[in-house]
Amino acid sequence: MILAAGRGERMRPLTDHMPKPLLVAGGKPLIVWHIERLRAAGFAHVVINHAHLGEQIESALGNGAAFGVSIDYSREGSALETAGGIATALPLIESEVFPVVNGDIYCEFDFSRLAEPMARLAAGHDQAHLVLVDNPPHHPQGDFVLDAGRVHNPGSRLSALDSPLTFSGIGLYHRALFAHTPAGDKAPLAPLLRQAIDAGRASGEHFGGRWVDVGTPARLGALDEELRQHHAA
Repeated sequence: MILAAGRGERMRPLTDHMPKPLLVAGGKPLIVWHIERLRAAGFAHVVINHAHLGEQIESALGNGAAFGVSIDYSREGSALETAGGIATALPLIESEVFPVVNGDIYCEFDFSRLAEPMARLAAGHDQAHLVLVDNPPHHPQGDFVLDAGRVHNPGSRLSALDSPLTFSGIGLYHRALFAHTPAGDKAPLAPLLRQAIDAGRASGEHFGGRWVDVGTPARLGALDEELRQHHAA
């Protein structure tokens, strides 16, 4: 699943007339980079939720055939936040365990690395596997602590000796994580993740490659220039 329902307030005025995941970096919309990487890892069915200017996303991507995937859309009248959006889209998702990626990041993560944690989550213990990255300048405090492949909440006894890392916006979830999140309701993801972490049901990994939270026009411009130079080299 790709999350594409956000308004992108910090990206205005760019997002006044275009949804954030369609903004272009390195010659491609952000969301297309995700679709191509998911397809390369063997994911042939993609679910995309949208709200703000969502018809533009459907017009640009269609049924996914041009990208070698099939795409289903979960249409939200107004954005339902992350957990609400996922819970509402669950009828479109066939798998018990599935990856979710924020549509407004750029990340060169290889989704095929999720095969082992997917099998582990499917076996029924863990409910989440989080991809964590080094803290960017705009988020120096981080989000979660990673120790020996397990994720801990900052401030817990188990995390006292380690520094938090930042959640990349890429996660692998068991649908049971959303069992108590009503479809159609607004609901944030962070409380569900903290509960799973406190219950010892969250694994994780550190990704050290290129990752950008494309949250401002300046960051988009810098990423675009970086990608163009990289592909021209």
